[in-house]
Amino acid sequence: HASLANRKDVRNAVEAANSARGWGRTTGHLRAQIMFYMAENLSARASEFARRIDDLTGSKGGAKEVEASIRRLFTYAAWADKYDGQVHNVPIRGVALAMKEPVGTIGVLCPDEAPLLGLISVMAPAMAMGNRSLLVASDPYPLAATDFVQILETSDVPAGVVNILTGDHAELAPTLASHLDIDAVWSFSSAPLSAEIEKRS
Repeated sequence: HASLANRKDVRNAVEAANSARGWGRTTGHLRAQIMFYMAENLSARASEFARRIDDLTGSKGGAKEVEASIRRLFTYAAWADKYDGQVHNVPIRGVALAMKEPVGTIGVLCPDEAPLLGLISVMAPAMAMGNRSLLVASDPYPLAATDFVQILETSDVPAGVVNILTGDHAELAPTLASHLDIDAVWSFSSAPLSAEIEKRS
Protein backbone atom coordinates (compact mmCIF):
# COMPACT_ATOMS: atom_id res chain seq x y z
CA HIS A 1 0.00 0.00 0.00
CA ALA A 2 1.16 3.53 -0.72
CA SER A 3 -0.34 6.78 0.48
CA LEU A 4 -2.17 9.20 -1.82
CA ALA A 5 -0.63 12.62 -1.34
CA ASN A 6 -2.83 15.70 -1.35
CA ARG A 7 -2.44 19.49 -1.35
CA LYS A 8 -1.38 19.50 2.31
CA ASP A 9 1.37 16.95 1.65
CA VAL A 10 2.68 19.13 -1.19
CA ARG A 11 2.68 22.12 1.17
CA ASN A 12 4.60 20.16 3.81
CA ALA A 13 7.13 18.96 1.21
CA VAL A 14 7.66 22.54 0.00
CA GLU A 15 8.27 23.67 3.58
CA ALA A 16 10.83 20.88 4.00
CA ALA A 17 12.52 21.90 0.74
CA ASN A 18 12.61 25.55 1.84
CA SER A 19 14.33 24.51 5.06
CA ALA A 20 17.13 23.01 2.91
CA ARG A 21 17.94 26.20 0.95
CA GLY A 22 21.57 25.88 2.03
CA TRP A 23 21.97 22.92 -0.36
CA GLY A 24 22.32 25.34 -3.26
CA ARG A 25 25.26 27.05 -1.54
CA THR A 26 27.21 23.86 -0.88
CA THR A 27 30.24 23.06 -3.00
CA GLY A 28 29.99 20.82 -6.02
CA HIS A 29 32.54 18.57 -4.36
CA LEU A 30 30.29 17.99 -1.34
CA ARG A 31 27.26 17.28 -3.53
CA ALA A 32 29.36 14.84 -5.57
CA GLN A 33 30.54 13.00 -2.44
CA ILE A 34 26.97 12.56 -1.16
CA MET A 35 25.78 11.33 -4.55
CA PHE A 36 28.69 8.87 -4.82
CA TYR A 37 27.67 7.60 -1.39
CA MET A 38 24.06 7.16 -2.60
CA ALA A 39 25.29 5.14 -5.59
CA GLU A 40 27.43 2.92 -3.35
CA ASN A 41 24.55 2.32 -0.93
CA LEU A 42 22.20 1.43 -3.78
CA SER A 43 24.86 -0.88 -5.20
CA ALA A 44 25.10 -2.70 -1.87
CA ARG A 45 21.34 -3.41 -2.02
CA ALA A 46 21.09 -3.97 -5.78
CA SER A 47 19.65 -7.49 -5.65
CA GLU A 48 16.97 -6.45 -3.13
CA PHE A 49 15.87 -3.52 -5.32
CA ALA A 50 15.94 -5.70 -8.45
CA ARG A 51 13.62 -8.25 -6.83
CA ARG A 52 11.27 -5.48 -5.71
CA ILE A 53 11.07 -4.01 -9.22
CA ASP A 54 10.46 -7.45 -10.74
CA ASP A 55 7.66 -8.06 -8.23
CA LEU A 56 6.08 -4.65 -8.87
CA THR A 57 6.23 -4.62 -12.65
CA GLY A 58 5.91 -8.33 -13.36
CA SER A 59 8.94 -8.17 -15.63
CA LYS A 60 12.45 -9.59 -15.34
CA GLY A 61 14.26 -6.30 -16.03
CA GLY A 62 14.82 -5.27 -12.42
CA ALA A 63 18.54 -6.07 -12.35
CA LYS A 64 19.19 -4.03 -15.51
CA GLU A 65 17.15 -1.12 -14.19
CA VAL A 66 19.03 -1.06 -10.89
CA GLU A 67 22.38 -1.29 -12.70
CA ALA A 68 21.40 1.63 -14.95
CA SER A 69 20.24 3.61 -11.90
CA ILE A 70 23.59 3.10 -10.16
CA ARG A 71 25.48 4.18 -13.30
CA ARG A 72 23.31 7.27 -13.60
CA LEU A 73 23.98 8.27 -9.99
CA PHE A 74 27.73 7.87 -10.53
CA THR A 75 27.53 9.91 -13.75
CA TYR A 76 25.72 12.87 -12.21
CA ALA A 77 27.91 12.70 -9.11
CA ALA A 78 30.90 13.08 -11.42
CA TRP A 79 29.31 16.13 -13.10
CA ALA A 80 28.34 17.87 -9.84
CA ASP A 81 31.68 19.69 -9.44
CA LYS A 82 32.44 20.24 -13.14
CA TYR A 83 29.67 22.61 -14.17
CA ASP A 84 30.49 25.71 -12.15
CA GLY A 85 30.60 28.55 -14.68
CA GLN A 86 32.58 30.21 -17.45
CA VAL A 87 34.76 33.21 -18.14
CA HIS A 88 33.65 35.32 -21.10
CA ASN A 89 35.56 38.00 -23.00
CA VAL A 90 33.80 41.36 -23.11
CA PRO A 91 34.21 44.34 -25.50
CA ILE A 92 36.06 46.34 -22.87
CA ARG A 93 39.30 45.40 -21.17
CA GLY A 94 38.45 42.68 -18.69
CA VAL A 95 36.39 39.53 -18.39
CA ALA A 96 32.89 38.59 -17.24
CA LEU A 97 32.25 35.64 -14.95
CA ALA A 98 29.10 33.67 -15.71
CA MET A 99 28.19 31.72 -12.60
CA LYS A 100 25.53 29.02 -12.78
CA GLU A 101 22.96 29.09 -10.01
CA PRO A 102 20.41 26.47 -9.00
CA VAL A 103 16.79 27.01 -10.02
CA GLY A 104 15.59 26.35 -6.47
CA THR A 105 12.74 23.95 -5.71
CA ILE A 106 11.67 21.74 -8.61
CA GLY A 107 8.44 19.75 -8.67
CA VAL A 108 8.81 16.58 -10.76
CA LEU A 109 6.22 14.11 -12.02
CA CYS A 110 8.32 10.98 -12.51
CA PRO A 111 7.89 8.56 -15.41
CA ASP A 112 5.48 5.68 -14.81
CA GLU A 113 7.67 3.10 -16.52
CA ALA A 114 11.03 2.16 -14.95
CA PRO A 115 9.99 3.33 -11.45
CA LEU A 116 13.49 3.49 -9.93
CA LEU A 117 15.47 4.60 -12.98
CA GLY A 118 12.85 7.22 -13.83
CA LEU A 119 13.02 8.70 -10.34
CA ILE A 120 16.82 8.77 -10.25
CA SER A 121 17.07 10.15 -13.80
CA VAL A 122 15.17 13.31 -12.80
CA MET A 123 16.39 13.58 -9.20
CA ALA A 124 20.14 13.24 -9.83
CA PRO A 125 20.69 16.18 -12.24
CA ALA A 126 18.58 18.49 -10.09
CA MET A 127 20.46 17.43 -6.98
CA ALA A 128 23.89 17.69 -8.62
CA MET A 129 23.24 21.32 -9.58
CA GLY A 130 22.14 22.31 -6.06
CA ASN A 131 18.36 22.16 -6.48
CA ARG A 132 15.83 20.71 -4.08
CA SER A 133 13.15 18.46 -5.53
CA LEU A 134 9.62 17.27 -4.87
CA LEU A 135 9.30 13.97 -6.70
CA VAL A 136 5.88 12.49 -7.39
CA ALA A 137 6.75 8.81 -7.78
CA SER A 138 5.62 6.52 -10.59
CA ASP A 139 1.84 6.32 -10.35
CA PRO A 140 1.44 2.53 -10.83
CA TYR A 141 4.69 1.49 -9.05
CA PRO A 142 5.30 3.90 -6.15
CA LEU A 143 6.91 1.38 -3.79
CA ALA A 144 10.24 1.52 -5.64
CA ALA A 145 10.43 5.20 -4.63
CA THR A 146 9.43 4.59 -1.03
CA ASP A 147 12.17 1.96 -0.76
CA PHE A 148 14.66 4.48 -2.17
CA VAL A 149 13.95 6.74 0.82
CA GLN A 150 16.09 4.35 2.87
CA ILE A 151 19.04 4.98 0.52
CA LEU A 152 18.60 8.74 0.96
CA GLU A 153 18.45 8.44 4.75
CA THR A 154 21.65 6.37 4.95
CA SER A 155 23.63 8.53 2.49
CA ASP A 156 23.90 11.82 4.42
CA VAL A 157 21.43 13.60 2.13
CA PRO A 158 20.28 16.65 4.12
CA ALA A 159 16.61 16.67 5.12
CA GLY A 160 14.43 18.49 2.60
CA VAL A 161 16.75 18.17 -0.41
CA VAL A 162 14.76 15.25 -1.85
CA ASN A 163 11.06 14.92 -1.01
CA ILE A 164 9.10 11.96 -2.39
CA LEU A 165 5.32 11.95 -2.71
CA THR A 166 3.12 9.10 -3.91
CA GLY A 167 -0.24 9.67 -5.53
CA ASP A 168 -2.20 10.49 -8.66
CA HIS A 169 -0.20 12.63 -11.09
CA ALA A 170 -3.31 14.28 -12.52
CA GLU A 171 -4.44 15.39 -9.05
CA LEU A 172 -1.05 16.67 -7.89
CA ALA A 173 0.11 18.41 -11.08
CA PRO A 174 -2.17 21.48 -10.71
CA THR A 175 -1.07 21.96 -7.10
CA LEU A 176 2.62 21.73 -8.03
CA ALA A 177 2.21 24.10 -10.97
CA SER A 178 0.29 26.76 -9.07
CA HIS A 179 2.38 26.70 -5.87
CA LEU A 180 4.24 30.00 -5.50
CA ASP A 181 7.25 28.46 -3.73
CA ILE A 182 7.94 25.88 -6.47
CA ASP A 183 10.31 27.41 -9.01
CA ALA A 184 9.93 24.86 -11.84
CA VAL A 185 7.84 21.83 -12.74
CA TRP A 186 9.11 18.94 -14.86
CA SER A 187 6.49 16.51 -16.16
CA PHE A 188 7.58 13.08 -17.39
CA SER A 189 4.25 11.50 -16.51
CA SER A 190 2.44 9.29 -18.98
CA ALA A 191 -0.65 11.40 -18.30
CA PRO A 192 -1.07 14.38 -20.69
CA LEU A 193 -0.49 17.14 -18.14
CA SER A 194 1.75 19.64 -19.94
CA ALA A 195 -1.06 21.98 -20.99
CA GLU A 196 -2.51 22.06 -17.46
CA ILE A 197 0.92 22.71 -15.94
CA GLU A 198 1.65 25.55 -18.37
CA LYS A 199 -1.78 27.10 -17.71
CA ARG A 200 -1.40 26.96 -13.92
CA SER A 201 2.20 28.17 -13.98
